Formats: sequence, structure tokens, C-alpha cells
Amino acid sequence: MAHALTLANKAQQLGEVPVGAVLVRADQMVGEGFNQPISSQDATAHAEIQALRQAGLALQNYRLPQTTLYVTLEPCMMCAGALVHARIQRLVIGALEPKSGAIVSHPVLNSEWLNHRVEVEYDVLSSDCSALIRDFFAAKRFFAAKQKNGHK
Repeated sequence: MAHALTLANKAQQLGEVPVGAVLVRADQMVGEGFNQPISSQDATAHAEIQALRQAGLALQNYRLPQTTLYVTLEPCMMCAGALVHARIQRLVIGALEPKSGAIVSHPVLNSEWLNHRVEVEYDVLSSDCSALIRDFFAAKRFFAAKQKNGHK
């Protein structure tokens, strides 16, 4: 999770929502990613998707069984679906996302109609992961308020 936090900081430096993800198989990193939808102009360029794409290329398979994905923020609905399709074995989440998180906050992975189950663990380094997101959005609100009031 510590490496995922480092990746999340990269996203923040680019002005992206600071989310990082690392995919591991047998104690070896096989993929990593950070949020890049704004800079790549790609709505699907979430940290989790980036990590899955990189791992798929490295392992030459879109199915990634026996892997664990570490992600700093609870995945959205799109990413949850990708985890199922990729056959991720285990998901480790830093901070929960009460509005759009689709794993714990609004669980979809336990739906009976899904053909794969993902083991889920959460609240791993949650204070660090939560602080990163909270501070990012607080700064965005602060600068937006300054601009609204005519300050630079």
C-alpha cells in the first residue's frame, strides 16, 4: 500500500484525483497505475485500470488469477467490474469512498449473478490514504473559493 500511496502522489502532482494502485502476484509487482483520466483524456484511465492493463501486458493474459490489487481508494463501479473480469483474487483498499465506492460503501461484488468472487480487505493505511484525498479536495475547494472571490 505504501507504493500505491507514492503513485497516488504522482497523480496529485498532475492535478489528478490522487489514487494509486499496485497489482502483485507471488510477492512480485506485475502492474501499477495512478489516476490519469484528465491528463490522458480517457475516462477509463483510473489507477486500477492502469494497473490491470500493465499486468495484462506483462503476463500476456487479461485474466489475472492469484493476484492482489492494493488501491488507496475504494474502487468505483467501472473498476469493480474490471476486477471481476480480470479474475483478481484479492483486493486491499486504503480509504473507503462513501459516495461512489462500489466495493464496501455500495457493494456490488457480492451480487449472486457475478461469475467470480473477489476477497476484500479494507482500512489498510486508511489514515494516510484518507488524508491524501481529503487534503486534495480541500485544496481544490480553497482555490475555487479564492477564484470566485477574485483573488489569485
